[in-house]
Amino acid sequence: MHIAIGSDERAHLTDFVVQELRRREFGVQLFGALDEAALRAGPTAWPDVAQDVAETVAGGRADDGILFCWTGTGVSIAANKVPGIRAALCGDAETARGAKAWNQANVLCLSLRSTSEVVAGEILDAWFSTPADPGERENVEKVNKLDERHRPVANAGAAVSLASGEKGTV
Repeated sequence: MHIAIGSDERAHLTDFVVQELRRREFGVQLFGALDEAALRAGPTAWPDVAQDVAETVAGGRADDGILFCWTGTGVSIAANKVPGIRAALCGDAETARGAKAWNQANVLCLSLRSTSEVVAGEILDAWFSTPADPGERENVEKVNKLDERHRPVANAGAAVSLASGEKGTV
């Protein structure tokens, strides 16, 4: 299994999770402050890290993703903007289990502020051991249709700007 993992800051928790994934013999691709090369280029904002991880997962270059920010909320919101992503902010193992089973989540978001190593280990155990619940297929499909209905069409933003009187090109 290959995991894309990113954070806007490197912390004891991020190091623990990366080490734990490697101990479980997962392939790990690092983003943001966890990627030494990217870090030398300067700080990476949490929306950018979330986008990089989410696009890696949505593009099939990773099986799942893990994101961190101070609360976990920002990266969850940003990652969920990428089509095909189901990012879930999980503060405990039961939430992680439910996110995988019932929501088919593919990006785990964790709070740097409130997640201990012990709880992170429990969350990882639940996340990686829980299969999708086939009984939730209809609900997952309803969410997929909702997502498709509300996704903007390519260049819709430019068309809206032009329609509102702004100058520009399409």
